[in-house]
Amino acid sequence: MSQLSLFGATARQPALTDLEGLLAGNGQVVRRDATARISVVVEAEWRVSVLTDEMRAMLGLTAEIGPAEAGTTVGTPWLAQLRPIADGWTLGAVKCPPPGWSLDGPRLRWWALAAGRSSAGMYTLALGASDEHAWLAVGSALSMAGVPGVLVGPRADGPAYRIVGRRRLGRLLELIGDPPDRAPDDAWPQL
Repeated sequence: MSQLSLFGATARQPALTDLEGLLAGNGQVVRRDATARISVVVEAEWRVSVLTDEMRAMLGLTAEIGPAEAGTTVGTPWLAQLRPIADGWTLGAVKCPPPGWSLDGPRLRWWALAAGRSSAGMYTLALGASDEHAWLAVGSALSMAGVPGVLVGPRADGPAYRIVGRRRLGRLLELIGDPPDRAPDDAWPQL
């Protein structure tokens, strides 16, 4: 029996700010008037289903789904409650975490649902290819959560953070919780 983490995915009530985990990866935030929207492009159909289901079950949101050049866009509706997140994550047109931003289990879970994959003793969390300004801050938050990763560039199947080692993978699992029912084996960290 594993010990529950005080920072794990189920340690507190779900909140809209948990969706910042999508922004740690390749998610985007867009402002419109007094509202904002968070969206992410995913390639696998299971990710579309799981993200849609989790938005509904955890946050009471009906996801908006649409075609994208490289897959499917899954996004929130336009909400005034997301505007502070959008303002905090943008410097002009550049996506960057706000100062002091941190990762916890719920945020890491959203990132894993949208962009995580497992292979041969490691787990990879993809980053946004054009979000270079955010990469180091996201990596710092990952380390502060107790799951330090190695930044790999586009030539090494990135940009992404790779988490390697049994202890780190165990900590990541402790934080993000059990895999969703429809997730394939290679979508979640393996010990």
